[in-house]
Amino acid sequence: MSAPRPFVRPPALVPGSRVAVISPSSAIDPDECERGMAGLRALGWEPVCDPSALERDAYVAGPAELRAQAFLRAWRDPSIAAVVASRGGYGSAQILPWLERDTLLATPKVFIGYSDTTAILTWLTTGCGITAVHGPMLDRRFASGTAGFDAGSLLFAVTAAGAGGWELTPPGLEALAPGESAGVLVGGTLTLLCASLGTPWAFRPPEGAVLFLEDVNERPFRLDRMLTQLRLAGVFARVRAVVFGEMPGCDEDGGLSARDVARRVLAGFTGPVLFGFPSGHTAGPTWTLPLGVSVRVRAGAHARLLIDEPAVQSGRS
Repeated sequence: MSAPRPFVRPPALVPGSRVAVISPSSAIDPDECERGMAGLRALGWEPVCDPSALERDAYVAGPAELRAQAFLRAWRDPSIAAVVASRGGYGSAQILPWLERDTLLATPKVFIGYSDTTAILTWLTTGCGITAVHGPMLDRRFASGTAGFDAGSLLFAVTAAGAGGWELTPPGLEALAPGESAGVLVGGTLTLLCASLGTPWAFRPPEGAVLFLEDVNERPFRLDRMLTQLRLAGVFARVRAVVFGEMPGCDEDGGLSARDVARRVLAGFTGPVLFGFPSGHTAGPTWTLPLGVSVRVRAGAHARLLIDEPAVQSGRS
Protein backbone atom coordinates (compact mmCIF):
# COMPACT_ATOMS: atom_id res chain seq x y z
CA MET A 1 0.00 0.00 0.00
CA SER A 2 1.37 3.42 -0.93
CA ALA A 3 1.86 6.03 1.78
CA PRO A 4 -0.87 8.66 2.03
CA ARG A 5 -0.12 11.91 0.22
CA PRO A 6 1.03 14.62 2.65
CA PHE A 7 -1.24 17.60 3.11
CA VAL A 8 -0.39 20.80 1.27
CA ARG A 9 0.43 23.60 3.71
CA PRO A 10 -0.23 27.19 2.59
CA PRO A 11 2.20 30.02 3.36
CA ALA A 12 2.14 31.38 6.91
CA LEU A 13 0.68 34.75 7.80
CA VAL A 14 3.12 37.50 8.75
CA PRO A 15 2.66 41.07 10.00
CA GLY A 16 0.93 43.02 7.26
CA SER A 17 -0.57 39.97 5.53
CA ARG A 18 -3.69 40.78 3.55
CA VAL A 19 -6.71 38.78 4.73
CA ALA A 20 -9.81 38.53 2.54
CA VAL A 21 -13.18 38.68 4.31
CA ILE A 22 -15.99 36.84 2.52
CA SER A 23 -19.49 35.62 3.40
CA PRO A 24 -19.85 32.07 2.03
CA SER A 25 -22.89 31.38 4.23
CA SER A 26 -25.29 33.87 5.79
CA ALA A 27 -24.99 37.65 5.73
CA ILE A 28 -23.18 39.60 8.43
CA ASP A 29 -24.36 42.84 9.98
CA PRO A 30 -22.30 45.74 8.55
CA ASP A 31 -21.38 47.12 11.98
CA GLU A 32 -20.31 43.68 13.19
CA CYS A 33 -18.23 43.31 10.04
CA GLU A 34 -16.44 46.60 10.79
CA ARG A 35 -15.74 45.50 14.35
CA GLY A 36 -14.44 42.17 13.06
CA MET A 37 -12.07 43.84 10.63
CA ALA A 38 -10.80 46.01 13.48
CA GLY A 39 -10.07 42.78 15.36
CA LEU A 40 -8.04 41.50 12.41
CA ARG A 41 -6.10 44.77 12.25
CA ALA A 42 -5.30 44.45 15.94
CA LEU A 43 -3.49 41.21 15.10
CA GLY A 44 -1.31 43.05 12.60
CA TRP A 45 -3.07 41.96 9.42
CA GLU A 46 -4.72 43.97 6.66
CA PRO A 47 -8.34 42.88 6.15
CA VAL A 48 -9.86 43.30 2.69
CA CYS A 49 -13.65 42.96 2.64
CA ASP A 50 -15.06 41.58 -0.61
CA PRO A 51 -17.90 43.82 -1.90
CA SER A 52 -20.26 40.85 -1.84
CA ALA A 53 -19.68 40.12 1.87
CA LEU A 54 -22.61 42.31 2.88
CA GLU A 55 -25.06 40.98 0.29
CA ARG A 56 -28.30 39.53 1.60
CA ASP A 57 -30.74 37.12 -0.07
CA ALA A 58 -33.24 35.67 2.41
CA TYR A 59 -31.11 33.49 4.73
CA VAL A 60 -27.88 33.60 2.70
CA ALA A 61 -25.42 36.31 1.66
CA GLY A 62 -26.47 36.54 -1.97
CA PRO A 63 -26.80 33.89 -4.68
CA ALA A 64 -24.55 30.83 -4.46
CA GLU A 65 -22.61 31.74 -7.61
CA LEU A 66 -21.89 35.23 -6.25
CA ARG A 67 -20.55 33.77 -3.01
CA ALA A 68 -18.47 31.21 -4.91
CA GLN A 69 -17.00 33.93 -7.11
CA ALA A 70 -16.02 35.92 -4.02
CA PHE A 71 -14.26 32.89 -2.57
CA LEU A 72 -12.40 32.17 -5.81
CA ARG A 73 -11.52 35.82 -6.37
CA ALA A 74 -9.79 35.89 -2.99
CA TRP A 75 -8.26 32.43 -3.41
CA ARG A 76 -6.66 33.30 -6.76
CA ASP A 77 -5.41 36.74 -5.70
CA PRO A 78 -1.63 36.46 -5.15
CA SER A 79 -1.70 39.39 -2.71
CA ILE A 80 -4.11 37.57 -0.34
CA ALA A 81 -2.58 35.33 2.34
CA ALA A 82 -5.75 34.08 4.02
CA VAL A 83 -9.50 33.88 3.53
CA VAL A 84 -11.69 34.26 6.61
CA ALA A 85 -15.44 33.72 6.74
CA SER A 86 -17.49 36.58 8.14
CA ARG A 87 -19.93 34.21 9.88
CA GLY A 88 -21.69 30.85 9.62
CA GLY A 89 -25.43 30.34 9.43
CA TYR A 90 -26.26 28.46 6.26
CA GLY A 91 -25.11 28.20 2.65
CA SER A 92 -21.48 27.13 2.34
CA ALA A 93 -22.36 23.75 0.86
CA GLN A 94 -24.12 25.57 -1.99
CA ILE A 95 -20.81 26.93 -3.34
CA LEU A 96 -18.92 23.62 -3.39
CA PRO A 97 -19.68 22.82 -7.07
CA TRP A 98 -17.59 25.88 -8.05
CA LEU A 99 -14.63 24.98 -5.81
CA GLU A 100 -12.75 22.57 -8.06
CA ARG A 101 -9.88 20.66 -6.52
CA ASP A 102 -7.25 21.67 -9.10
CA THR A 103 -8.17 25.34 -8.70
CA LEU A 104 -7.78 25.19 -4.92
CA LEU A 105 -4.50 23.28 -5.10
CA ALA A 106 -3.02 25.77 -7.58
CA THR A 107 -2.97 28.61 -5.03
CA PRO A 108 -3.35 27.15 -1.52
CA LYS A 109 -4.17 29.68 1.20
CA VAL A 110 -5.11 29.69 4.86
CA PHE A 111 -8.88 29.38 5.25
CA ILE A 112 -10.38 30.19 8.66
CA GLY A 113 -13.92 29.38 9.74
CA TYR A 114 -16.21 27.04 11.68
CA SER A 115 -19.90 26.17 12.01
CA ASP A 116 -21.56 26.18 8.55
CA THR A 117 -18.18 26.67 6.86
CA THR A 118 -17.36 23.11 7.94
CA ALA A 119 -18.52 22.27 4.40
CA ILE A 120 -15.54 24.22 3.04
CA LEU A 121 -13.11 23.10 5.75
CA THR A 122 -13.75 19.42 5.09
CA TRP A 123 -13.62 19.82 1.31
CA LEU A 124 -10.24 21.55 1.61
CA THR A 125 -8.84 18.95 4.01
CA THR A 126 -10.33 15.55 3.20
CA GLY A 127 -11.28 16.43 -0.40
CA CYS A 128 -8.27 18.41 -1.60
CA GLY A 129 -5.55 17.60 0.91
CA ILE A 130 -4.95 21.22 1.98
CA THR A 131 -4.62 22.14 5.64
CA ALA A 132 -7.28 24.50 7.00
CA VAL A 133 -8.08 26.30 10.24
CA HIS A 134 -11.08 25.64 12.48
CA GLY A 135 -11.04 29.05 14.08
CA PRO A 136 -12.75 32.38 14.72
CA MET A 137 -14.88 34.27 12.21
CA LEU A 138 -15.72 37.97 12.33
CA ASP A 139 -19.20 37.66 13.85
CA ARG A 140 -18.96 37.69 17.67
CA ARG A 141 -15.36 36.43 17.55
CA PHE A 142 -12.89 38.82 15.90
CA ALA A 143 -15.52 41.51 16.51
CA SER A 144 -15.29 40.85 20.27
CA GLY A 145 -11.51 40.85 20.54
CA THR A 146 -9.92 38.43 22.98
CA ALA A 147 -13.29 37.97 24.69
CA GLY A 148 -14.34 36.15 21.52
CA PHE A 149 -11.27 34.11 20.63
CA ASP A 150 -8.06 32.69 22.05
CA ALA A 151 -5.25 34.59 20.32
CA GLY A 152 -2.50 32.14 21.27
CA SER A 153 -3.97 29.10 19.54
CA LEU A 154 -4.96 31.17 16.49
CA LEU A 155 -1.48 32.64 16.01
CA PHE A 156 0.10 29.22 16.50
CA ALA A 157 -2.11 27.76 13.77
CA VAL A 158 -1.53 30.45 11.14
CA THR A 159 2.00 31.74 11.82
CA ALA A 160 4.02 28.97 13.51
CA ALA A 161 5.89 27.65 10.46
CA GLY A 162 8.52 25.16 11.54
CA ALA A 163 7.25 25.00 15.13
CA GLY A 164 8.09 21.85 17.01
CA GLY A 165 4.60 21.36 18.35
CA TRP A 166 2.22 22.66 20.95
CA GLU A 167 0.28 21.13 23.82
CA LEU A 168 -3.34 22.27 24.15
CA THR A 169 -4.88 21.75 27.58
CA PRO A 170 -7.85 24.12 27.83
CA PRO A 171 -9.80 24.22 31.11
CA GLY A 172 -12.67 21.75 31.16
CA LEU A 173 -11.15 19.22 28.77
CA GLU A 174 -11.87 15.73 30.08
CA ALA A 175 -11.44 12.10 29.09
CA LEU A 176 -14.59 10.07 28.37
CA ALA A 177 -12.58 7.02 27.32
CA PRO A 178 -8.92 6.54 28.23
CA GLY A 179 -5.96 5.91 26.01
CA GLU A 180 -3.45 7.51 23.67
CA SER A 181 -3.50 7.74 19.91
CA ALA A 182 -2.22 9.82 17.02
CA GLY A 183 -3.37 10.75 13.54
CA VAL A 184 -4.32 13.59 11.22
CA LEU A 185 -6.90 15.92 12.74
CA VAL A 186 -10.10 16.40 10.70
CA GLY A 187 -13.72 17.27 11.36
CA GLY A 188 -15.88 20.22 12.37
CA THR A 189 -19.54 20.81 13.13
CA LEU A 190 -21.43 17.54 13.46
CA THR A 191 -24.56 18.73 11.65
CA LEU A 192 -22.57 19.73 8.57
CA LEU A 193 -20.54 16.52 8.46
CA CYS A 194 -23.75 14.49 8.44
CA ALA A 195 -25.34 16.75 5.83
CA SER A 196 -22.44 16.04 3.45
CA LEU A 197 -23.00 12.28 3.40
CA GLY A 198 -24.45 10.99 0.16
CA THR A 199 -23.05 13.92 -1.87
CA PRO A 200 -19.93 14.13 -4.07
CA TRP A 201 -18.37 16.13 -1.21
CA ALA A 202 -19.13 13.56 1.48
CA PHE A 203 -16.95 13.67 4.57
CA ARG A 204 -14.57 10.71 4.57
CA PRO A 205 -11.72 10.93 7.06
CA PRO A 206 -8.40 9.37 6.15
CA GLU A 207 -7.65 6.03 7.78
CA GLY A 208 -6.27 6.46 11.27
CA ALA A 209 -7.42 10.08 11.67
CA VAL A 210 -8.35 11.93 14.83
CA LEU A 211 -11.93 13.19 14.55
CA PHE A 212 -13.05 16.52 16.03
CA LEU A 213 -16.81 16.99 16.50
CA GLU A 214 -18.66 20.03 17.82
CA ASP A 215 -22.14 21.54 17.64
CA VAL A 216 -24.55 23.84 19.44
CA ASN A 217 -28.18 23.72 20.64
CA GLU A 218 -28.88 20.17 19.48
CA ARG A 219 -31.09 18.06 21.77
CA PRO A 220 -29.59 14.77 22.97
CA PHE A 221 -31.70 12.59 20.68
CA ARG A 222 -30.56 14.65 17.69
CA LEU A 223 -26.94 14.19 18.71
CA ASP A 224 -27.59 10.46 18.99
CA ARG A 225 -29.15 10.44 15.52
CA MET A 226 -26.21 12.23 13.93
CA LEU A 227 -23.51 10.26 15.75
CA THR A 228 -25.34 7.05 14.83
CA GLN A 229 -25.40 8.21 11.21
CA LEU A 230 -21.62 8.68 11.26
CA ARG A 231 -21.21 5.27 12.88
CA LEU A 232 -23.40 3.54 10.29
CA ALA A 233 -21.55 5.39 7.52
CA GLY A 234 -18.29 3.84 8.74
CA VAL A 235 -16.71 7.09 9.93
CA PHE A 236 -15.80 5.88 13.42
CA ALA A 237 -14.29 2.70 11.98
CA ARG A 238 -11.75 4.88 10.14
CA VAL A 239 -10.58 6.99 13.09
CA ARG A 240 -8.35 6.29 16.09
CA ALA A 241 -9.59 8.95 18.49
CA VAL A 242 -12.49 11.36 18.90
CA VAL A 243 -12.38 14.85 20.40
CA PHE A 244 -15.68 16.57 21.19
CA GLY A 245 -16.19 20.29 21.56
CA GLU A 246 -17.99 21.93 24.45
CA MET A 247 -21.40 21.20 22.83
CA PRO A 248 -23.13 24.21 24.46
CA GLY A 249 -26.91 24.05 24.68
CA CYS A 250 -26.96 20.31 24.01
CA ASP A 251 -27.83 19.13 27.53
CA GLU A 252 -31.42 18.79 28.76
CA ASP A 253 -32.39 19.83 32.27
CA GLY A 254 -33.00 16.69 34.28
CA GLY A 255 -32.25 14.51 31.27
CA LEU A 256 -29.39 13.23 29.18
CA SER A 257 -26.34 15.35 28.54
CA ALA A 258 -24.18 15.52 25.43
CA ARG A 259 -21.55 13.58 27.39
CA ASP A 260 -24.09 10.82 28.07
CA VAL A 261 -24.94 10.57 24.38
CA ALA A 262 -21.29 10.44 23.38
CA ARG A 263 -20.68 7.61 25.82
CA ARG A 264 -23.75 5.70 24.61
CA VAL A 265 -23.05 5.90 20.88
CA LEU A 266 -19.29 5.34 21.23
CA ALA A 267 -19.58 2.52 23.75
CA GLY A 268 -17.86 0.09 21.37
CA PHE A 269 -15.19 2.54 20.17
CA THR A 270 -11.72 1.32 21.18
CA GLY A 271 -9.78 4.58 20.99
CA PRO A 272 -9.50 7.52 23.38
CA VAL A 273 -12.34 10.05 23.56
CA LEU A 274 -11.99 13.61 24.86
CA PHE A 275 -14.84 15.99 25.63
CA GLY A 276 -14.95 19.75 26.09
CA PHE A 277 -12.37 21.18 23.71
CA PRO A 278 -13.48 24.83 23.26
CA SER A 279 -13.24 25.24 19.49
CA GLY A 280 -16.08 26.43 17.29
CA HIS A 281 -19.30 27.02 19.26
CA THR A 282 -18.15 27.80 22.79
CA ALA A 283 -19.41 29.54 25.89
CA GLY A 284 -16.21 31.58 26.13
CA PRO A 285 -13.37 32.50 23.76
CA THR A 286 -13.11 30.00 20.92
CA TRP A 287 -9.80 28.17 20.49
CA THR A 288 -8.31 27.43 17.10
CA LEU A 289 -7.54 23.95 15.77
CA PRO A 290 -5.42 23.35 12.66
CA LEU A 291 -6.97 20.65 10.47
CA GLY A 292 -4.96 18.32 8.25
CA VAL A 293 -2.00 18.13 10.66
CA SER A 294 -0.66 15.31 12.80
CA VAL A 295 -1.84 15.39 16.41
CA ARG A 296 -1.71 13.18 19.48
CA VAL A 297 -4.57 12.57 21.91
CA ARG A 298 -3.84 11.71 25.52
CA ALA A 299 -6.97 10.82 27.48
CA GLY A 300 -5.99 10.18 31.05
CA ALA A 301 -5.92 12.04 34.32
CA HIS A 302 -4.60 15.06 32.44
CA ALA A 303 -6.44 15.18 29.12
CA ARG A 304 -4.57 16.95 26.35
CA LEU A 305 -4.25 17.42 22.62
CA LEU A 306 -0.76 17.80 21.19
CA ILE A 307 -0.24 19.44 17.78
CA ASP A 308 2.86 17.85 16.25
CA GLU A 309 3.31 19.93 13.10
CA PRO A 310 2.37 23.37 11.78
CA ALA A 311 -0.51 23.93 9.39
CA VAL A 312 1.46 26.53 7.44
CA GLN A 313 4.90 26.88 5.89
CA SER A 314 7.36 29.70 5.46
CA GLY A 315 6.79 31.64 2.29
CA ARG A 316 5.23 34.73 0.81
CA SER A 317 2.54 36.56 2.77
